[in-house]
Amino acid sequence: MKEQQSTPLVIIGAGAAGLMAASHAGERGVPALLLERKHRAGSKLLMCGNGRCNLTSTLTADQMLSDFAPTLDAFLRPAITAFSPSQLQNWFERNGLPLMQTRDGKVFPKSERAPDVVRCFTDVLRRYEAPICYNAPVEKIAEQPNGFAIQTRAFRIHADRVLIATGGVSYPKTGSVGDGQKMARELGHKLQPYRPGLVGIEWADPWMKTHMGQEFKGARVRVFDDKRCIGETSGLLECERWGLGGGAISNATRLLSRLNARKPSAEITYAHREPALSISPLKMRPLKEAMVTVGGVDLQDINPDTMGSKRTRNLYFAGEVMDVDGPTGGYNLTAAFATARLAIDAIAAEGSFKPPQSRARPQGKRAARPDRRRKPTRHTNRRRR
Repeated sequence: MKEQQSTPLVIIGAGAAGLMAASHAGERGVPALLLERKHRAGSKLLMCGNGRCNLTSTLTADQMLSDFAPTLDAFLRPAITAFSPSQLQNWFERNGLPLMQTRDGKVFPKSERAPDVVRCFTDVLRRYEAPICYNAPVEKIAEQPNGFAIQTRAFRIHADRVLIATGGVSYPKTGSVGDGQKMARELGHKLQPYRPGLVGIEWADPWMKTHMGQEFKGARVRVFDDKRCIGETSGLLECERWGLGGGAISNATRLLSRLNARKPSAEITYAHREPALSISPLKMRPLKEAMVTVGGVDLQDINPDTMGSKRTRNLYFAGEVMDVDGPTGGYNLTAAFATARLAIDAIAAEGSFKPPQSRARPQGKRAARPDRRRKPTRHTNRRRR
């Protein structure tokens, strides 16, 4: 197997965090190689927001942070304060992706197409000549005196620094299979157990038969551990064939997982003058269907000011590979983007890399995609004179 040359930085995982990390590395002049186990970048990004990709929110940094758990607020504050939701929006628009805001404060690409988000990232990477290697699952990271040896199935490469951005363990078909967490554990990091976050509830009550396919806006969900109320959510309630879903339910299940409820139950108020629904015991849908993973690399092992490991020198983390999760509405992508940028800023400062000349697109501009549709031929009938 051929030994390749050394690189200052290897980023593992071309999801939301990895793509932002590689893009910002280009902006900061940090030479980096992005490794992705799948055949394309951003597989899970393409699924976000039902294919529309809810990038962030119109909330301020403080407002958004207050909606995370208190421990997550403290950990994410340096990252999200440094790269707030408004700064995130400016970054995308400056790099050629027009955005739109909905009445409930969510931010989407104006086209409402997730592929345009991935294309924005790959355009930035192309602009900075940042290499991506697909079909390259990392099998092992070995710590060495002067950096790391990264082993893939096809090659081995040395890196001065490594940023792990492999995501959680939900939706494994997108490439989120827990390999980053495994690598972190092999390098001495503690892992918090995995639980489903932002997932539906299985429920086969007779009430479901008469309400199948219905939606209720403004539903309220109170969640309990045994008989103790531990939180409340509100939003959309959806009645699916397998049970209950929607934003109110998703956020409720995340609370139950984040607070490690032992005997979870819920009380749902869904319509005026209708009696509340009581679900006890409460059973969540499987982890593989969850929008986010609760659990991952223990935050006690990571410096929140740099996203650097406290246990392994020159090792960094970004995104959902860590024990980081938030409510629906752009929180999780914001956290992924912000932690990635903070890690790159720390790496750039430590390595004294020189930023290249600005290559950003004019705000709101984007290269038009060629129209391959056949244009109708215009025929004219002229009489000969």
